[in-house]
Amino acid sequence: MLSTRAALQASRAAAARAPLTPRTVTACSQRYYAQAAPAQSTTAATKPPVALFGIDGTYASALYTAAAKTSSLESTARALNTLGEVFKKDAKLPTILAAPTLSPSDKSQIVAELAKLTGANDKGDTVKNFLNTLAENNRLGVLQGVCEKFGKLMSAYRGEVELTVTSASQLDNRTLSRLESAVAKSEFVGPGKKLKTTNKVNPDVLGGLVVEIGDRTIDLSVSSKLAKMNKLLTDTL
Repeated sequence: MLSTRAALQASRAAAARAPLTPRTVTACSQRYYAQAAPAQSTTAATKPPVALFGIDGTYASALYTAAAKTSSLESTARALNTLGEVFKKDAKLPTILAAPTLSPSDKSQIVAELAKLTGANDKGDTVKNFLNTLAENNRLGVLQGVCEKFGKLMSAYRGEVELTVTSASQLDNRTLSRLESAVAKSEFVGPGKKLKTTNKVNPDVLGGLVVEIGDRTIDLSVSSKLAKMNKLLTDTL
């Protein structure tokens, strides 16, 4: 009985002194990386879905990351949409924000007024804090561009493909619906993607359409056809 007990103790001691085998190291590594995985997935979740360029793109990407970390992407998008509508209604606003003569007091008042407009949409004051950062860095002038580029980030996040149709006059809903249906079935829109349609009016196109799908452009306008005809005549003569 004593010898059996001694043998068991010796076996346990030997196991404790045994070096780690490759199999043991692999098992430990797997446990370690399994614990580290959540941090990696968190980083991936807060990373902007597409790369943007320019100063406004840099700020839009930074705002996206900040909003993603606080789970306020949708509310931040709504707040910026509100500000984007303000720019459409007030043509002088971009000039005011970009004025180099703005004093710290002026900037504070502007930020306060803009923050009022976002109202309850600004969850956790994410946009208000962002506006303060722009003011401190003398970058309020890029706010309009930030609103537009943040919209691009959100479209990518939602799996949307931007469809912009430019026409000489406003298109009716039936025509837009037919266009959407045709484009949705084309090779330009991947599976599982949703179209985000915008109709822009530009009298210079004269007639026809200019269709932009993502980064692709299909020019079916009368002005384009006239330009090609003029070039052909010029080259011939």
